[in-house]
Amino acid sequence: MYLLLVLASCICTLNAFKSHHDNYELQTNETDSDDDDDEYIDVDALNITNVEKGTKNTADYKLYTKTQHGFISAYHDIPINRDYQEKIFNMIVEIPKGTNAKMAISLGEALNPIKHVLKNGNPEYVHVPNLLPNINHTGYIWNYGAFPNTWESSNETDSYSGLEGDGHLLDVIDIGDRVAKRGEILHVKVLGAIGLLDNGRIDYKIIAVNVNDPKAAKLNDIGDVEKHYPGYMKATLEWFKHSTKKPLAFNGELKDREYTSYIMTMSMMKWMLLSVGKLDNPGISLLNTISGNEGKISFDRANKTVNKL
Repeated sequence: MYLLLVLASCICTLNAFKSHHDNYELQTNETDSDDDDDEYIDVDALNITNVEKGTKNTADYKLYTKTQHGFISAYHDIPINRDYQEKIFNMIVEIPKGTNAKMAISLGEALNPIKHVLKNGNPEYVHVPNLLPNINHTGYIWNYGAFPNTWESSNETDSYSGLEGDGHLLDVIDIGDRVAKRGEILHVKVLGAIGLLDNGRIDYKIIAVNVNDPKAAKLNDIGDVEKHYPGYMKATLEWFKHSTKKPLAFNGELKDREYTSYIMTMSMMKWMLLSVGKLDNPGISLLNTISGNEGKISFDRANKTVNKL
């Protein structure tokens, strides 16, 4: 019965997302006209841009998400589902391929901007030796980011691994060829997953590919990656071992699409239960602009929240 109630809650929330974004599309026929290079304009109906606050490569740097209506929370306002039947999802890019700055969506700050991950008070950078012959940099070897509307609760056990989550969004890597922009929303096809052990907690990394990548149509499960990207998954495992110093979960086994679908569904449910107060909140900001959502604020308040910083 409880699971049925959770599923009903999921459906209601997803319907609210659809209605909210349908209204966005009906209310506007044009994008903001700002030509500033610091803003990325997405081609979707929401006309998403990213706005920088603070100084790059410093602890006060923040990247916010904005539509033609005002600032939003990419974590809460952007729906994870692009095409659920085809398993196409929206991914928020935190770290573009080839870059070194370690950045992540801030769960504790209002509207959840992307910020530098700090080490000893300073921005952290990742440098990994070249692991593939066609890579000539020491940065991230794929576009790295997170799925909105997900949460790996540190107080809930994942029934497959038997471990609690790491307390963050569900991480995702896009193995496509194109270099994305930080804050960009990519539409990706999910292929599988790997797991890391983070102080005894499970930290999943979802493997996906941009649906617009030339090879996307040939990739439908994790086993297809080796066929079309020989050595890429081995390099991915080595990259995480080197950069994070964390041991691999499941002895480094690659999990298939079916397993990954379960992980994603459970992570979405945990986010939804968090959003309606059914799970303990460890300090995550739930502010958003979605009609009918408990954490909803007006666009005017959202704009004031960002601009006063």
